[in-house]
Amino acid sequence: MYLENILPFAHHLLRGRLKNGDAALDGTAGNGHDTLLLAQCVGGGKVWAFDVQPQALQQTRRRLEEAGVSAELICDGHEKLADYVDRPLTAAVFNFGWLPGGDKTCTTQAATSVAALSAAVSLLEESGLLVAVLYPGHEAGFAEAQSVEEWAAALPQQQFAVLKYVFTNRQNRPPYLLAIEKLRQK
Repeated sequence: MYLENILPFAHHLLRGRLKNGDAALDGTAGNGHDTLLLAQCVGGGKVWAFDVQPQALQQTRRRLEEAGVSAELICDGHEKLADYVDRPLTAAVFNFGWLPGGDKTCTTQAATSVAALSAAVSLLEESGLLVAVLYPGHEAGFAEAQSVEEWAAALPQQQFAVLKYVFTNRQNRPPYLLAIEKLRQK
């Protein structure tokens, strides 16, 4: 297929924006796939990765160690990211939902996700990129996706460009991506 699926497209966007020395954020570390990509892209830069589940951070740490890269792993809610991130971000990624292979009742929530996204876009440098993958196929994910879309639609167009990438002919409310580029500071 020529059109990339959601996660490969997210990684394509991030690879195209990040370079050695940049600062990046993974707001949902999960099993560490996105954190690993960020760490490989920024090289000597800095990556912060958040998750509220210790087992997720253990899996992420193992993945990073195997690849010989590092990131600051933070066991705290992503809505508190501004308490930890100490410099402007070139890119941020959020892969909402639950930990793959984990407890499906432990999911990201609309209110904290919107708070985290708001904090992340405020930390983006000019031309910075935020990528959010949403999963509306389950009840909590549907509510979260609606809240995130409402939040993203309200971002000022003079300051942000917002792209929605979705396969509209897939059934059962398929996952999709929002990409947000910060065009200029306030």
